[in-house]
Formats: sequence, C-alpha cells, structure tokens
Amino acid sequence: MQKEKCTAIILAAGQGKRMGTKVQKQYLEIGGKPVLYYSLYAFEQCAFIEDIVLVVGQEQREYCEQEIVLRYGFKKVKAIVPGGAERYHSVWNGLQKVQEGYVFIHDGARPFINEEILTRVYREVQTHKACVVGMPVKDTIKISDEDKFVLDTPKRSSLWQIQTPQVFETAIVKRAYEQLMEQDDKAVTDDAMVVELMLGMKVKLVEGAYENIKITTPEDLTIANVFLEK
Repeated sequence: MQKEKCTAIILAAGQGKRMGTKVQKQYLEIGGKPVLYYSLYAFEQCAFIEDIVLVVGQEQREYCEQEIVLRYGFKKVKAIVPGGAERYHSVWNGLQKVQEGYVFIHDGARPFINEEILTRVYREVQTHKACVVGMPVKDTIKISDEDKFVLDTPKRSSLWQIQTPQVFETAIVKRAYEQLMEQDDKAVTDDAMVVELMLGMKVKLVEGAYENIKITTPEDLTIANVFLEK
C-alpha cells in the first residue's frame, strides 16, 4: 500500500436522546470504560492512522481532554473540536483540521471498529477515493407509505446496512462538504450521501462486521457487553 497521511475524525458530539439517560451514550461505560474509549483505542493502535480529530459537544471539551484523552494516554489526538447542531456540522468542523491524504470519519459510539476493517477500507480507498463500510442486510426491508402500508419490497441482495468509518480522499470530501454548506436544504444522513449528491460520485461499499454496531438504545449496551465478553 502506498503511504498517504491518514487522519481520523471521531464524532462524539451526539446528544443520544434515544438512550434515555442523562449521560450521553458515548460516555456510558461498557467493560468499565467509556464507549468512546474503544473507538479512540482502535484508531490509536492502527499503524497507518497518524492523527485523530475528536469532535465533541462544546460543554464536553474539557471533560474529554482530561478524562478520556489524557487519562488513557491517546497521543494521536491532535485536536478537540466543538460539534454542531447536526452531524454534518460536526463533520464540517472536523474537516477544518484535516489537510491532506485520506480521512476516516467514524462514529464515536461504534466501539467495535477494529484494525482488520480499517485495513480493508484503507486498501479500497486508495483505488476508489470514496468508500463506506457496511454489511449486507439480513432482514427483508419494506418501503412504506405515509399510512404505514407497504409500497415496495426491494431485493435484499442489493441492500446494505451502512456503518462507519466512511473514508475519502480528503480533497474530495472537503469539496463535497463545501458545496453542501452553501445549500439551504441539507437533507443528508451520512458522508457518503454528501459525496454522492454534491459530486455525483460513486462510493465503494466495503465489508465491515455485524459486530460494528452503533450504541443508540439501552438494548445496544446489553449487546455490547456480550461482544466484550467474547
């Protein structure tokens, strides 16, 4: 693999309202450590990741620096950046700290990312310039109308459940986000969608892992503890 600078943006500014707890999901503990710790640890240990930009809520910057970055000795965290009202604001803020090479955009609430997945997507992004990690769906998916009647049943073989990291040549994703920020309607849900819509570019799907879950609800915490025990 050729050597390009690789930077990770770890998003940890979410409010986690579906968790139903006072503590935001990324700071809840699994296995005695915050959820965010595991995401940071994976990128810290990854040989080809050079820098980490951590995006957090404005009021959590000092806490994250003291209780997570310094406490656990994460040397690759070069910047702690305030997030925004929506995910795309947080990504945009993080991108301001990324200069060149490739950028890995990852949800801090996905603790089970590992070097195997990171290596796989790194190989692919060098060829395709825009990649997203995901897995084929296991269940049948229905498209509904406004009254919750089935409109269509797409072929399961063509459906993927999208995860993170989503990895891009930095210049490409920056250009896409620059165009997005100039628009009034920002109905986007992930970074790949920004690149698809703004640049008309194809994004390569790269296999992740079914264990690469996002901690969103209390049930996810239970599952996460089972994964840790394994």
